[in-house]
Amino acid sequence: MIRNKKGNLGFTLIELMVTLAIGVILTMVAIPSMTTYKRNAELTSATNTLLSAINAARGEAMKRGMNAMVLPVDGTNWSSGWVVFVDTDRSQTYSNNIDSTILAQGSPASYITVTGNQTAGLASPYVLFDSSGYSKTKAGGFGALTLSLARNDVTGSLVYEQTRRIKIANTGRVRTCKQVNSGDTTCSATATD
Repeated sequence: MIRNKKGNLGFTLIELMVTLAIGVILTMVAIPSMTTYKRNAELTSATNTLLSAINAARGEAMKRGMNAMVLPVDGTNWSSGWVVFVDTDRSQTYSNNIDSTILAQGSPASYITVTGNQTAGLASPYVLFDSSGYSKTKAGGFGALTLSLARNDVTGSLVYEQTRRIKIANTGRVRTCKQVNSGDTTCSATATD
């Protein structure tokens, strides 16, 4: 018995069209997810960069037994970037020639806005840690505060999903959280850490 070695080779037009349609549907589902993923990653990265700077200031304050501060680079706007330094001359201002600069960070992307409250929201905002690692005010009192990082290129419910908060307690404990809704501006128990 002789067998035909020539079998079916290739695909039919219908099989190719079905495969193409499935590929298009999967792409349409994946692209919005990738956009959300990218936005979250960029915001998380910016938040972690500022969080690291704040933790570095606290660590240096305790290590060196002196006040350490985080200030906006331009002195007024967190979105311009920030500088972390040990206040060696105890002037509570940054002097490049005198104070020990720990790190300087350039401005975050233009679509990320950084704001603060308490001492971090003043006309000349700052975050100050004393030698024990406590968050302080320049006047000497304790200073719990919050810094918010938000994307300014989103609207609607995405505003809350695309906002991160850095909370600094009086004790100096630093944590980040995500606001869940418009009523959760303090990042309370309803927020996710």
